[in-house]
Amino acid sequence: MQKVLWMMLLATLAAAALAQTPAGDRSVAVQQAQMRVSAAYDELVEAEYRLKLADQDYVNTDDAYRAAPPPAKDIKRELNKTKKALDAAKIREARARKAYNAALDAVEKAWGRPPGQ
Repeated sequence: MQKVLWMMLLATLAAAALAQTPAGDRSVAVQQAQMRVSAAYDELVEAEYRLKLADQDYVNTDDAYRAAPPPAKDIKRELNKTKKALDAAKIREARARKAYNAALDAVEKAWGRPPGQ
């Protein structure tokens, strides 16, 4: 659902860019900002995917740990490892989302409009 909304937003921005031709130097700034949005969006999608995989790994390992007999030290180590990977994926996704939102704001600024919330 969220992916669809982001795609619609990106398509709307692209349509707006094609519908209006900015004048002079502003067109270069808008085009560069839109390219940064595209790159940031790709990074965001990748980060969301990796977060989903890390979350699945953590849940699976946690289930295995809970089902294992009490001296399951090797599974406990694996659980800690997957928890760290999940935390790192969450941080990466948050950074990618922040960069994407900043890139969207830069497009708005290049068009001469106040950045959206």
